[in-house]
This record gives sequence, structure tokens and C-alpha cells, in this order.
Amino acid sequence: MVPAYTPEAQTLKKPPHRSLCFCRNTVNLVRSHFSSHPRFWLFIAFLWIQALVISFVRTPTPCFPDRTAVATHFPLPLSLPVVTNVSQPQLGPASPPPPFTDECPSGRIYAYDLPSMFNRDLVLPNCTELDPWNWQCGIITNHGYGGAATELRRFLPQNLFKSWYHTNQFSMELIFHHRILKHKCRTTDPESATAFYIPFYAGLAVGKFLWMNETSKRDWHCRMMLQQVKKQNYWKKFNGSDHFLTIGRITWDFRRLSDPGKTWGSSFLNMAAMKKVSRFIIEKAPEDEQDISVPYPTGFHPKTRENLNEWQHLVKNYNRTSLFTFVGATREWVNNDFRGILLNYCRDESPLCQLVDCAVSQCSTDSWVILKALLSSDFCLQPRGDSFTRRSVFDCMVAGSVPVFFWKRTAYEQYEWFLPGDPESYSVFIDHDKVRNGTSIKQVLMNYSKQEIEKKRDKVIETIPRIIYAKPNGGFRNFNDAFDIALDGVLERIKEEKEWADFLR
Repeated sequence: MVPAYTPEAQTLKKPPHRSLCFCRNTVNLVRSHFSSHPRFWLFIAFLWIQALVISFVRTPTPCFPDRTAVATHFPLPLSLPVVTNVSQPQLGPASPPPPFTDECPSGRIYAYDLPSMFNRDLVLPNCTELDPWNWQCGIITNHGYGGAATELRRFLPQNLFKSWYHTNQFSMELIFHHRILKHKCRTTDPESATAFYIPFYAGLAVGKFLWMNETSKRDWHCRMMLQQVKKQNYWKKFNGSDHFLTIGRITWDFRRLSDPGKTWGSSFLNMAAMKKVSRFIIEKAPEDEQDISVPYPTGFHPKTRENLNEWQHLVKNYNRTSLFTFVGATREWVNNDFRGILLNYCRDESPLCQLVDCAVSQCSTDSWVILKALLSSDFCLQPRGDSFTRRSVFDCMVAGSVPVFFWKRTAYEQYEWFLPGDPESYSVFIDHDKVRNGTSIKQVLMNYSKQEIEKKRDKVIETIPRIIYAKPNGGFRNFNDAFDIALDGVLERIKEEKEWADFLR
């Protein structure tokens, strides 16, 4: 049965080729008036030969609509191009608009509904159990984004300080959980899912016991969670390889070895069931492909593209009065502490260097002190933290300051999905051993011309959308942030692995 003709179907067809339609109409006219004329059929033959020649040159669309045509509806593109400052020259080549495609081309996510003991109950309203960092009490606020950083109003315009929050550096588990539950590619039908999200707050479950000698407590929640999830048929199908979770602490807090002398942390990531599970983590183990390093949460969470544009404009044009800055504190228990070397060096090079000594300032709460120092400096010194990475790397870049690294593993061997592939384009590297042997940081940085510094800063500013976590509540957030990049990346990876597994069967 031929489907009924609809106007929508007609609009999908090209307009008919005028030459062929004219020929057919002419034939009908001639036939009606001159069919009895002796030269009629010779004239008809001439017209059809002409039409045949035209058809060889260009294949026309029929004069009448194809009644079998079906109307097609094209979805809106998944995302818009990378944000640049519209009121300023482009910071990099403009990205072309993405092609029309399925809203979730890499598949959909099913989020397990775990018992609250594995997530909500771990977010303590009274966080004295999280000592020695009492400031972690703010981790529960605002789905992990933290309370508003209203003190920034003293030097930021009103429309900008409202995008800043007191975000805890270990709050990524809450932020990802909240975003995934509201994500457009989340499905409530596990049969249609490409990937399965485990909403387990491993960082909070382990963090509260890290300074206690009872190692079994650091593993208890982890073991109980795996017992729950391994019972699911969806786990058994691929042995957990299509599952992922988020861990808000560094990987080394979850790799306790069997050596009795190495008692730090949990053994969560050494457990057999975790061998194939992907995990977003703020610092990965280089040898473990299941670890996916993602940026530390900073305090900047714009709601819209316009908020982001305004911030990029500010950091590009901010009056930077210092050559470099250092934010940190010494580690007295570390032999020949490199951070202590930088702190003393920065103090001696004042005013070329701005120092924020976290032993004096409350760096966990005095966000305006840190932000103002970073905004005012061309470069920011980024040594190792308690491990190879630290949150200050991302605080520095969000402020448009060019990071100076002393270990390659701090950034160059991490965050491949988020940072530029060419380290020279956005940063400076000075080997830490050379600094210990007398290399002048000041001299290295002064060798860069103003144009070279601006070029690096432009690359940093271009990267900002990729290293922040937006706060899309209520606003039209038409740009991709670190969360989007991470989720799209793991979905694509799991999809490809499943397709390969199906091919080998």
C-alpha cells in the first residue's frame, strides 16, 4: 500500500528539473492540438530525443513528488564549538560546527541505585571524622560545588564572582554523581545501556580512615560495594569492563601493597574485581590504563557560555604586575623539601615573585588571596604536591597564569584528554634537579618575550573550558567542560571495546 502524500515529504525533495517538466507539458499540449497533423510524430520524436540527451547530462528529479518519501527530523547538534572570547580576537582557530548526529552517539549510561551507605551516608554533616582537614565540612554543600565565594566581590565584578564557590578539592565524586543523574544520555533501562556508572564515593569512604592504623576499615566499604555490584547480571556479561566510577582522591590512596611496611591507603584498586573497571581519578597510575586522570575541581563553575566568555576576557586583559608567583607551604617531614626551596626563592625575589605562604594564609578558605596573586602574575610555579599532581595547577590555569613545571609527571604524563598536546604551547618546564644545582628560575622566565608570554597565556585561556566543571543548574550551558569530555571519552572507549569483543565472538 502506498503511503499517503504529505506536504512534509514534498519539502524533502529537490524542485523538479524545469527542462524535463517543460518537455512533458509541451508534449501534452501538442498532442491535444496537432495529433492529426502528418508531422506530429516526427516532432514528438525530436522532443523525446532532446529530453533523453538532457537526462544523460543531468539526472533530474521527477516533476511530481515521490509519494513514498518519509519526512526526516534532524536533531540539534550535541555541542557547540569551543568557547572563545567573542569581544576579543580569537584565541585559536574556530572549531567548525559539529555535524548533525544522534544526541548520544557513543551510547547511554545506566546509573546503579546503590544503598546510601556507599554514597549519601558518607557525606558527613559533621566532618570531625575527616580530621585533620576540618575544612572538608563544606564538601556536602551544593552537590559538591560548595558555598558561594562571596568574598571575591571585593575585586571581581558582580557578574563574575557569582561563578565562584568554595569547592573542596576532593568533591569530584559528588559533582559527577549529580551531573550523571541529570545527563541527557542517562537511561533507566539497563538493557539499552552502553556503560554502567557505579555511584560509590570511594574517596570519602577511604579518606576518613587514612590516618588510622586499622587498614581493614579502609577496605570495608570497597569490598561491600563490589559484592553488591558483582551480583548484577550486567556486571557478569562483560566482567565489569563496561562499568566505571569516580574517585575523588589520588590513585596512590587505593593501592596498598601486601608489604607489611607499606600500610598507607586502601587496597581497592588492587582488588581482582577492579581490574577491568574504568575510573576517573585526579591522579592516575602511569602503568594502569583503567585510571583516567581528570582535572581537580577548582572554585570556578560558570553556569552559561556568557559567564565563561566574561571570565576569559577578564583574565586575558588583567593587569599582571608580577613575573611569577608561588602558592604553597613547606613539608618539614620531607628531606631537602623542594617546595621549601621555591618558597624561600620566591620570598627573596620579591616583588618579581608574589608569595602566598599557606602556613600563614588559610589557603583552603582564603580563595581571594590565592586568586588575586595568580591573576596578577605571568607565571605560577607548580612543584609536586604530596604526590606528583596538585590542585594548584588548575587554579593557576583558570586564572590565566602560565604554569611552570619541575616534574613531567605533574601534567605532561597526566590529563591527556584535557590539556594541550604540546607542552611548550601553554607551559614552561625547568627540571627540579637543575634548580637545586643553581639554575635561576627568574632568569629562565625573563628570557621569554612579552609576545611569547601572551601566546602561552592565550593557549591557557583557550584550555579553560576543558579543565573546569560547569554548574548547569537553570542555565543554558552551551559548551563542553571537563565532565563532558570525560564522560564522552569513557563512553566511546567502552563502546569500542564492546564492538571489538562482539567481533571476536
